[in-house]
Amino acid sequence: MILAASLGERMRPLTEHTPKPLLMAGGKPLIVWQIERLRHAGFNDLVINHAHLGRKLEAALGDGTALGVRIAWSDEGTPLETAGGIARARHLLGAAPFVVTNGDVYAEFDYSRLRRVLADMGNNPAHLAHLVLVNNPAHHPQGDFVLDGDRVAMPPTHAISRLTFSGIGCYRPELFADIVPGDKAKLAPLLQRAMALGQVSGEHFTGRWEDVGTPQRLIDLDKELEMHHVA
Repeated sequence: MILAASLGERMRPLTEHTPKPLLMAGGKPLIVWQIERLRHAGFNDLVINHAHLGRKLEAALGDGTALGVRIAWSDEGTPLETAGGIARARHLLGAAPFVVTNGDVYAEFDYSRLRRVLADMGNNPAHLAHLVLVNNPAHHPQGDFVLDGDRVAMPPTHAISRLTFSGIGCYRPELFADIVPGDKAKLAPLLQRAMALGQVSGEHFTGRWEDVGTPQRLIDLDKELEMHHVA
């Protein structure tokens, strides 16, 4: 599932008429970079949620045929937060563990690494989630979680080894079982409960990951990708 329902408020005025995942970097919409990496890793059946200017997303990507994938759309109307959006799309995602990522970031992540994780989660009902963590970006120096071996945990207040959640994760559907489809719900409380029970694994990704959260960051990324392409 690719999350694409954000209002993109920090990216205004660019997002007043264009959904953030369709903003261009290096000659492609941000979400297309993600779709191509997922397809390359063998993830061909995608669910994409949307709200703000969502019809433009559907018009641009259609059913995914042009990109070599199959896309099912989940129209939220009003953004339901991360967990709410996933819960609303559960009927499209099926009963097996699934991958979730964001449609408005740039990540040079090899999604095929998650196949082993999905297999383990499928065989272990107590393994509810797996998070990909990255080094803290300059705009989020406090980080989110700590990685203790292969387990993700809430950091103690004095922790200095916090990492930032990239938005890339694997989940068992049961994690969202208590959310009524259509209700707003945040992901963090669900993860925190599961972490307390040791049910969340994780990994530290040190490759390129960019939260394209401001127009300037988009400009910088676009220039860098164009230079790399020319080179």
